[in-house]
Amino acid sequence: MASARLTSRGRVTIPKSVRERLGLSTGDRVEFVPADDGGFTIVPVTVDIAELKGVLPKPKRPVTLEEMDGGDRRQS
Repeated sequence: MASARLTSRGRVTIPKSVRERLGLSTGDRVEFVPADDGGFTIVPVTVDIAELKGVLPKPKRPVTLEEMDGGDRRQS
């Protein structure tokens, strides 16, 4: 079983074996999800960019470069 020590600043280094099993690398984020038993589960929240495809709906019409340059000033 892997273990870690909490520093005086509240930091914990996730052991290498745990990082490898979760597929974590430098810069990745994790969430601490409350478990039914009162503990927490560490869940990686880093998402592969390819998994985001289709998250947003396609626009009803294409946006022109002029509209993009104008920010929120939309043309009808």
